[in-house]
Amino acid sequence: MIKACPCTVSDVQDEVQALITKGVIDRNQFLYVLCQYFSDREWQQVELLLEFNGYLLRDRVGDLIPCQSWSND
Repeated sequence: MIKACPCTVSDVQDEVQALITKGVIDRNQFLYVLCQYFSDREWQQVELLLEFNGYLLRDRVGDLIPCQSWSND
């Protein structure tokens, strides 16, 4: 479970990226899967935050994570 409710979309993105990196969730899952990692009260806030910023719970987790660019060193 995520420890504290994120306050911004950027905070949610960071939390989601950490879950993806750990292999807990997949980029192809629906955003709704995130509700498992928040308390009911926190999830209500996260859901409103996502919807306010144009995300739908049926969108994919990958839609929330910005494109990653890799540079060749």
